[in-house]
Amino acid sequence: MTRRRQGSRPCSAVAGFDSQRGQSTVELVMLLPVVAVLVLALVQIGLLVRVRVMITHSAREAVREAAVGGSDAEVRRIAAAAGDLDSARLDVKVRRVRDRVTVELHYDDPTEVPVVGALIGDAGFEARATMRLE
Repeated sequence: MTRRRQGSRPCSAVAGFDSQRGQSTVELVMLLPVVAVLVLALVQIGLLVRVRVMITHSAREAVREAAVGGSDAEVRRIAAAAGDLDSARLDVKVRRVRDRVTVELHYDDPTEVPVVGALIGDAGFEARATMRLE
């Protein structure tokens, strides 16, 4: 059995452990908001990429409808439905020139992720697709 001398401190106190007690907790508290903002920014970027893909898909579906003889109203309906987009924020232009039809879409997407969305503001997306009339 080893005995400790009277008045001696434990080894951890000698090494300066008591002076650094709680340091990792303070570091975590200071770093946590930065990590949270980075995670929210990644989520917002993912949502914006999703909208970009959906607007491109909507343009392709809309131009296909126009190429097979759909009316402008049907093209607008197909464009909004294909990408599950808010029709109030979607602007659809259909142009038919000779044997080609072009559909242009413009969509304003609100950024709704807390903290990050307010910093970025609404994002505007455009997509265009052209197809030969059938």
